[in-house]
Amino acid sequence: MHFSTLLSSVVLLSTTGWAQYVLEDDYLADGNFYSLFSFWDTADPTNGFVAYQNQSAAQDANLISASATNVQMKVDTENVASSAGRASVRITSNKAYDSGLVILDAEHMPVGCGTWPAFWMVGPNWPSKGEIDIIEGVNEQTANDMTLHTSDGCTINDSGFTGTLTTDDCYVQAADQGTNAGCQIAASDSNTYGSSFNDNGGGVYATEWTDSAISIWFFPRGSIPSDIDSGWPEPSSWGTPLAYFHGDCDISSHFQSLQIVFDTTFCGDWAGNVWSSGSCALKADTCVDYVQNNPSAFSEAYWSVNALKVYQASGYSPNTAAPNASTTSIWSSAPFITSPTNTTASSSLPETLTTSSELVPATPTIAFAPTQSYEQETWGWHGHGHGHGHYRDEPSASASASASAEAVKRHLRHHKRHGAGRL
Repeated sequence: MHFSTLLSSVVLLSTTGWAQYVLEDDYLADGNFYSLFSFWDTADPTNGFVAYQNQSAAQDANLISASATNVQMKVDTENVASSAGRASVRITSNKAYDSGLVILDAEHMPVGCGTWPAFWMVGPNWPSKGEIDIIEGVNEQTANDMTLHTSDGCTINDSGFTGTLTTDDCYVQAADQGTNAGCQIAASDSNTYGSSFNDNGGGVYATEWTDSAISIWFFPRGSIPSDIDSGWPEPSSWGTPLAYFHGDCDISSHFQSLQIVFDTTFCGDWAGNVWSSGSCALKADTCVDYVQNNPSAFSEAYWSVNALKVYQASGYSPNTAAPNASTTSIWSSAPFITSPTNTTASSSLPETLTTSSELVPATPTIAFAPTQSYEQETWGWHGHGHGHGHYRDEPSASASASASAEAVKRHLRHHKRHGAGRL
């Protein structure tokens, strides 16, 4: 290629914004997915009826598998669960990020009565460094909710997205919202979550996190943009996002050092507390009874991931490790939710209510395969420890119970659904 042609190409790329993002991390490359994550294997602080397994135990029980093209994370489907709960997996990336474009291609997600799966990102010293809930729900939920949780001083506008605004204050102690509600945008399409998501072969969730906004797109299988498939994603060509978190919020100060989390828990403070208000109650008197005694019911409670990639801006200096293990804040084991933690309040809610559960111009010549050699750190597993060594304060049952059912109803979204109901 002549120099003039090359120069023209570079100018064209920089002016059109094509190939705006370059690959920083490909988590499935070389089949080493789990070496880039830490396994949480202690009690679930959200009171889930779950026995999280370490990597060795998960491998022995065939709960995990990984290749360069697919990763699966399952739950035990063979045994009546012990009193500790049903065996499952929760993992947190060893690496943290300060911005990025996170692309998840999942062909299957956990579904079914009693399940509470989530794919999310979270920072240290919760809530000061923020949390992004990308996929989350419980039981037979049919559409996805996307939520941010922050310290004070972050609110969002009701514009620029196709979803429906449920709550607009991201602060976890916002006076006019339920405790830990955060700011939430709800999807309405059933293919964004649950059985319909799986029946369609899943799709791609793309989360763009810049210093001005956090945007989430969902592309169902068969409608994934070619630039994502090619490895040169260009969000400016994707149209209006499903969720667009922007407004009176300093994104760069409220979201820092976020790590990626997958988990599947059962029952607990959300799925368990709304059990009696939905169709799942027809299967057993309690969530725990159902989850404990029906192992075969969880054959669909697994993650199947085709790709997890993080793209960054050219010239961005990556945060190559998780935040320091000396962090002393307290964390929970799952994304914060808007559901009440007392059975009395939650049982009064109709089953139709739902709860809540990221990069600039570059040419292909500077794209690179990730040279990940992260070492898992030894974290202080104490308190309500989050699996990656960060912590956050869990709301007490009494504090959560203080929110009235009417306050909860104000920030819960009434979804369209298939069948008897959402839960």
